[in-house]
Amino acid sequence: MILEIADISVVAGKENEFAEAIIRGLETVASKAQGFRGYKVNKCMETPTRFVLMIYWATLEDHTVGFRQGPLFAEWRAIVGPFFAKPPLVEHFELLAKSA
Repeated sequence: MILEIADISVVAGKENEFAEAIIRGLETVASKAQGFRGYKVNKCMETPTRFVLMIYWATLEDHTVGFRQGPLFAEWRAIVGPFFAKPPLVEHFELLAKSA
C-alpha cells in the first residue's frame, strides 16, 4: 500500500468552500479510481488555509499513471483546483512500521 500526501494551500477566505469541495471530489471522483483504498483530510489549526490530504493507493502506478494520466484527474482538478493558492506539494510514502 502506498500513501500519497498532498500539502495544499488554499485561497484565504475559501477554506469552508474548499473543505466541502475536496470531500465531494474524493467521494464522487477519486474514489472511482483503480487502486484507491481510502483517504483522510486534515485542516491545519495554526494555518487555516493549509490542508493535508492523505490517499491510500494499492500501488504507486494506480495514482501516478491510472489516476493522474486518466480522465478522472481532470474531473478532480475541476472540483478542487480553483481553490489552490499554489500548486500542492505531492509525495508518496511506503509504510515502514505501525502500532497495533
